Amino acid sequence: MSLVDFLKQIDEDVRNVLSDDFEIEITNTQFVPSFSDPFITYDNLTERIKKCKLLKSCVLYIDIRNSAKISVDNEADRLAKMYSAFVKNMISAARYYNGHIRNIIGDRIMVVFDRKDCFKNAFNTAILMNSISQHIIAKNITGIDFSCGIGIDFGEMLIVKTGAIRRGAETEFYRGLVWLGRPANVASRLTDLANKSFSKIKHRVHKASADNPTSTSEWIWQEMSASKFLDQLEHKYPNKIVSVDPRHANFFQTKYKKYWSYKPILMTADFYRGLAKECPDNKSIKNGWITKNARTIPEYDDYLYEADVVFTNSQNL
Repeated sequence: MSLVDFLKQIDEDVRNVLSDDFEIEITNTQFVPSFSDPFITYDNLTERIKKCKLLKSCVLYIDIRNSAKISVDNEADRLAKMYSAFVKNMISAARYYNGHIRNIIGDRIMVVFDRKDCFKNAFNTAILMNSISQHIIAKNITGIDFSCGIGIDFGEMLIVKTGAIRRGAETEFYRGLVWLGRPANVASRLTDLANKSFSKIKHRVHKASADNPTSTSEWIWQEMSASKFLDQLEHKYPNKIVSVDPRHANFFQTKYKKYWSYKPILMTADFYRGLAKECPDNKSIKNGWITKNARTIPEYDDYLYEADVVFTNSQNL
């Protein structure tokens, strides 16, 4: 087949799938579907239908902190042992609290939970994974600063089968379930942030104002952002910049480094509220071990909550 014919075929396929008479059939579910679920199908261009499922539940991601640097700094056999220990035992932790593994990409593991008891199971899974990470794997891996980050969210996810039907040894590489919706994206983003520290250079301007700008004794100082200060300036012909504030007297600029960090378990307000409602007697809630983080992220327009909780006995292993 020529390249031109191939592109014509692709164009026809895209138009068929996007046409108004191609039906998307969505089935609501309370359970985490598998790839073989008959109500999740590939594009059927003959019957012009694609079947998907909609699940409202909790999703959790976990991955290793600084994995890129760890990969560069360590030998292949050492890395293979570390990743094997991590993936195998995090899968076991997820299954212990009825979680379903639905994706493993490198050192990132995706866990989805059936709707029933999803808040309790997801949070217990996070605590168990945090316990294993801090007090078992990290203790047994010498010479590597091993730690993990965990992100959790709750909400609706559309499950779609994607890929192509192929036979033979490479079948699994050409197919997969895609989890569409905010929870999967936000939980993954929280995993990127969890158990990390950040810093940023902040620029501030200190501006003096007075009714009589020439009298330093009357100056009143105000701190503001650099952008706000720049908004008060205008260009005068030919090469002069002046303040539009008639009370402007003087200014100077300062800069400082702002630091912030996130705990190992990071969750959305939707998940936290669901956990508090479903498990009001949860020790982490009653004892204040879950705290609100004042920072926000672009992907989520509500508060974040964080925790660093482990099972007590895990510290004594």
